[in-house]
Amino acid sequence: MLIAEIALKAKVSPATVSRVINQPHLVAPDRLAQVQAVMTAANYKPTPFDRRRGPKSRLSAPKKIGVWFVGARKNPNLNWFQDQLLQVQPSNERQRMELSLLFSQSPDELPRAVLERQVDGVIIQGMEPSAGCMQKLAGLPHVWFMTRRTTDYPGDYVEPDNDMNGRMAAEYLHSRGHKVVAAISTEPSYSAIAWRVRAFTERAKELGLAVDSILGDSQVDVSYLEHTPTHSESDQLARRVKLASPRPTGLYVPVDHFCGSFFRAMRLAGFRPEQDYEAILGNYNPVIYHNLDHLPAALDINLPTLVRKVVDHLVWRIDNPQAVGRIGSSIAPSLIATSTQVHSTQ
Repeated sequence: MLIAEIALKAKVSPATVSRVINQPHLVAPDRLAQVQAVMTAANYKPTPFDRRRGPKSRLSAPKKIGVWFVGARKNPNLNWFQDQLLQVQPSNERQRMELSLLFSQSPDELPRAVLERQVDGVIIQGMEPSAGCMQKLAGLPHVWFMTRRTTDYPGDYVEPDNDMNGRMAAEYLHSRGHKVVAAISTEPSYSAIAWRVRAFTERAKELGLAVDSILGDSQVDVSYLEHTPTHSESDQLARRVKLASPRPTGLYVPVDHFCGSFFRAMRLAGFRPEQDYEAILGNYNPVIYHNLDHLPAALDINLPTLVRKVVDHLVWRIDNPQAVGRIGSSIAPSLIATSTQVHSTQ
């Protein structure tokens, strides 16, 4: 049986079948089981590598990479990084990786795999590791992924361009004719939100707009990986929009994980989207976005590019341990406007 036939029966691509045979650690568990079941039913056994025909590439040993979620319990919802990595996995098979997801509930706790140097490098996300943990990380290549908690984080980083996100949101609402705008969000102490709101406010003022910040309560010492906004928080934000004077008509929602609840609360408060107000989101998650009751403009932080960039950067750090200094990169967002919005601006 050919790989193409296995792919057809398993309802996956031939590339996925090839990955099951050659790099099973990079395949999502459900797809791995699905393909292996078809192979077993067909009594298909791949030819051992040393007996395959054709030239043999000299593959380097796979790099063992850990993705460390600081301040989070093991949670299947955090498998999104692995899913993203599968989508951007480089075609160059020489850059092979073994990925493991690591968790610690406290910034003072190092995962065993990191402490015992069972990985070649670490991608860090969540709460910022304590000073003691940072000292123990010395000598192990590591790169911060997504928004740093503080600007003085000592290591390399790859993150969204939060300043550009806020500025683009203000410029978009200005271009749509709004004179009074506001930033709306829960979790104002989360660094990405704080940076985006500040940039939005500054740019809105430069454009001559009246601007307000309608923010929820700060969650002190709580990891955003563990915090889920409640409906009551969205209800409170909607009430504050209604009481604002002057009332904003252009709303910037810098993160999208609570926007469904917020838009529902706005409807219950009597607001009609695209009539009484217009919103732009600072994140674009297709799963969230396409389940909204209307489709506002959004700023895509380009997550696949961020994932590819952080992996490439960590691989570079592993291969260049002698390089000194902190190196950081920011990825610019892209504007997504609905067809209705594009038409109305022409």
